[in-house]
Amino acid sequence: MDLKPSESLKIDTFSMRIDDIQSVELDRLHALSLSVGWPHRAEDWQFLRQAGEGFVALDEIGRVLGSAMWFAHGTDFATVGMVITSPRLQTLGAGQWLMKRVFENVVGCDLRLNATRAARRLYLSLDFQPEKTVYHCQGIARLQTTDRPANIRGDVRTLEARDIPAAIALDAAGFGVRRAALIERLFAHSAGYGLFKDGRLSAFALCRPFGRGHVVGPVVAKSDADAVIIVRPHVADHSGSFLRIDTHMDHGEFAAFLSHSGMPVFDTVLTMSMGKRLADFAVRGAVAPVTYALASQSLG
Repeated sequence: MDLKPSESLKIDTFSMRIDDIQSVELDRLHALSLSVGWPHRAEDWQFLRQAGEGFVALDEIGRVLGSAMWFAHGTDFATVGMVITSPRLQTLGAGQWLMKRVFENVVGCDLRLNATRAARRLYLSLDFQPEKTVYHCQGIARLQTTDRPANIRGDVRTLEARDIPAAIALDAAGFGVRRAALIERLFAHSAGYGLFKDGRLSAFALCRPFGRGHVVGPVVAKSDADAVIIVRPHVADHSGSFLRIDTHMDHGEFAAFLSHSGMPVFDTVLTMSMGKRLADFAVRGAVAPVTYALASQSLG
């Protein structure tokens, strides 16, 4: 496969050129995501630009027609996200053109992304392999009056800056890759709850403003019960307002809790990988931490 992209791409009667995503005004990026029905606010774009790198596709008069980003963790792993083109431009090769520019900057990296239905054919053509379904759960949060937490073994408290190193280590065990810079950045923009057992962080959940309301993630825990315990305070904090969570869990106590809390499945995307598969990153052991909720579909 020829992965060397050209500097411009002829689309019908006009040409597109590439530019750094940092060079484009936030309101133009916001307009791009609105054009495909994505919920990202200008502030969400800014957070992503601070966390990663990317490109935009511009037409001859400077209109933003597409985007693609990557978020590197170390030297050999990255997630890919915010790959946006209109369906018409994607069929004309714009999505593949943008992805080839990304590939130039992640040589030697194992890659992971979450593909919408519209983009799956593109990623399959680039040799990404299907992994797991992500369930996009959202709605007006509500805490059931009959919902009482199980007997909690440990202490639940608000996370503080001193908890960041423990959260980084727990996230690395659940996600399979150390994401120190991202977790630090998420802490700066999020409220968090942690479950502590014998004084050590055993599970945590972060929640930050996003889109129509707030998003909960990442959530890392060793059991469904622990995941529910640390997400429940976020549901209480945002009861009556819009809340979203993206999870691989489609059954069990955690999935049922989300549905009962006003966040049924709204849509799905598909986790796909290039290079190492998800199983290659898994930590072995009966009580290994699990990523119950993604930081976001772009960040993984």
